[in-house]
Amino acid sequence: MRLRPGLDLLWRAPGEVQIGTDPRWAVRLSGLSDVEVDVLTAAEPGATLESLRASAARHGLAPERVEVLLRTLDEARVVCPIPPRPSSAGSATLLSGAVGDARAWSAVLEDGDGGAHVRARSARSVGVAGLGRLGLQIAVVLAAAGVGTVLLQDDDLVTSADLGVGGYLPRDVGSSRAEAAHRIVHDANATVRTRAPARSEPDLLVLVEHGAADPARSRLSMAIGIPHLSVVVQEAGVLVGPLVVPGATPCLRCVDLWRADVDERWGVVVAQLAARTRPHGPEESSLAAVAGSLAAAQALAHLDGRVPTVRGAGLEVSLPEAVPRVRSWSVHPDCGCGAIPLPRRDDAPSEITPAEIAPAEIAPAEITQSEMTPFEFTPPETASCVGDRGRA
Repeated sequence: MRLRPGLDLLWRAPGEVQIGTDPRWAVRLSGLSDVEVDVLTAAEPGATLESLRASAARHGLAPERVEVLLRTLDEARVVCPIPPRPSSAGSATLLSGAVGDARAWSAVLEDGDGGAHVRARSARSVGVAGLGRLGLQIAVVLAAAGVGTVLLQDDDLVTSADLGVGGYLPRDVGSSRAEAAHRIVHDANATVRTRAPARSEPDLLVLVEHGAADPARSRLSMAIGIPHLSVVVQEAGVLVGPLVVPGATPCLRCVDLWRADVDERWGVVVAQLAARTRPHGPEESSLAAVAGSLAAAQALAHLDGRVPTVRGAGLEVSLPEAVPRVRSWSVHPDCGCGAIPLPRRDDAPSEITPAEIAPAEIAPAEITQSEMTPFEFTPPETASCVGDRGRA
């Protein structure tokens, strides 16, 4: 067993140590001796329990007290199993750039094996169609996060409006978006594949479109049976979602039918938006960065076997704040897509505050028992665990 990687061990007060800072799992250990505080605060994140025993012995801590302390750490759920060493055959090597991903997931996952979680993505395949600023951001994040195959599709040429931080370079202007994106994606992950074997299908398609989702393209994805994530760039916003699993979730036609229920001419509008042949307008910088990262995160959730927020829903990201809000849809009774109705959520947009999106910034001195439901380490005869660790 080992301490959960990624959790800091911090001195709080005489006789008190805090492990972790995320309110979902951070705990306090109080009633410690000075030696016990020294043993814990000197430990590296992810240290094995054997190394803690050795450090405690060097500090002269009684063996029975050491075992109580280690048992307390286990009860507080800040320890996890030591993951097995991946075999040299059939196991992807963890990219140096994905070490941060593995470390973060080690804190979230129950088994603490973020490395295996990230390595598993090497067998997954995603197609990204539409490689403007936003689509390129999606492709690069997926590659950097360890996805093994990222297929790139866009027949347009790079223009000066596509240039941006971490994206296309001035020398790419006039060249094929797909070719330039191929180079940039390989810069993020030198082992990523951008071509798939013949007659193979990706695990997910990401369709980046402007104005509205193309009904013909969505029908094709449904017919083939490939899960697909719609990303629509609007005039001053981006709609990320829904992520459609054919036969299991509301489809893009469901969304259009719900829209048509309140706007009878919506079908006419969609047809014009989908048929436009003139170049699309440039994509705003902050929207491309925020929406692109959100879309990549939702795609990874699907690939990792979790239920994405945008399964049957969408994240609306609009200027000026570019703070996402959730809009949900159910299966439309007139669609006939065969989806199993999901538990219905409120169809009206619901606000998501920044605090709900990003981890709360709580200074250690401000963390109280009521806020953290922390573990209180007391003398061995009365040690107890209060609260529970958040699960992924």
